[in-house]
Amino acid sequence: MKKELKKQIKQDEFATGLEQAIGWTRAHAQELKIAAAAVALIGGAALGLMSFHRHRTAQALQAFGEAMRIYSAPVLAELGEGAEPPRGQVFATSKEKYQAAAAAFDGVERRWPSVPISLRAGYFAAVCRAELGELDEAEKALTAISLRKGPGALEPALARLALADLFARRGNTGKAVDAYQQIIADAAFPMPRDHALFRLAGVLEGARRFAEARASYARLSEDFPGSVYAPEARRRADYLKAAPKG
Repeated sequence: MKKELKKQIKQDEFATGLEQAIGWTRAHAQELKIAAAAVALIGGAALGLMSFHRHRTAQALQAFGEAMRIYSAPVLAELGEGAEPPRGQVFATSKEKYQAAAAAFDGVERRWPSVPISLRAGYFAAVCRAELGELDEAEKALTAISLRKGPGALEPALARLALADLFARRGNTGKAVDAYQQIIADAAFPMPRDHALFRLAGVLEGARRFAEARASYARLSEDFPGSVYAPEARRRADYLKAAPKG
């Protein structure tokens, strides 16, 4: 009897709750319609926003690809004598090529600043300016990129390498050596460090700091035996054995 009574009480409670829910729904029907419409509107807006971002990303990637084609285009003056001009775009001089490439990369960065590829475009624009001899502008842009933070982003690392190369190009041996050494010592650096080590050795050798240069070449061949720089590093290390102490 008690079991049947409990069962009846539960059924009554369920029925009462259901009636209350139905009653509340009827009383607030208009509010529910508005809420449902708002949810649908938000969902539609989110889908539209996603579609918009995909479209912008696709546009940016296409423009970046076109800029890279300019950057990679051959230069007529650099082709071997008697060589047939390759198909596609060919520039008369490297200056013309890098001017066109810098403008194209600038366009990507300016039109799609929120798309990740714009950071890569900024890096290549700075490299083009370095090639054009616009070293102050290149250094400023590369410094800004090198300070950017982002999980897995390669551009800051690329910018650090390019900055070190730029310091060496400007004849600022001290800053170049410091920049290369910081990269080499950075265990979290997301790229192989053999390039930095090879360039460090070259800068030290150019500054007639032969003992340090030889040690850097030897370290490269030991730490990175499979590097494309390793054979030349071994040759330079052997050559510098006979060099005067720097």
